[in-house]
Amino acid sequence: MPKVTFHHDGQTTEAEANDGETLLQIALDNNVPMEHACGGNGFCTTCKCSVQRGMEHLGQRNEKEENMGVTDDPERLGCQAEVHGDVEVEVLES
Repeated sequence: MPKVTFHHDGQTTEAEANDGETLLQIALDNNVPMEHACGGNGFCTTCKCSVQRGMEHLGQRNEKEENMGVTDDPERLGCQAEVHGDVEVEVLES
């Protein structure tokens, strides 16, 4: 079972995840504050996060991320980044 470590608001939260869950869903399930103005549909950038470790354990960047200009590592949209292994991310302020 993958583990995700979130750094947010000066705190660190570790959470277990199911393979294929998005960073946003894992954050919400574990009371990590991650904005998602578009409801997690990939039409805004409020859930943008910076991957500190484990980029190789995320699914490939998709068209929604590219359309929103999130094209360079280490940034990913939390609502689109699917977890397939241990990852450490910093939740960015929107």
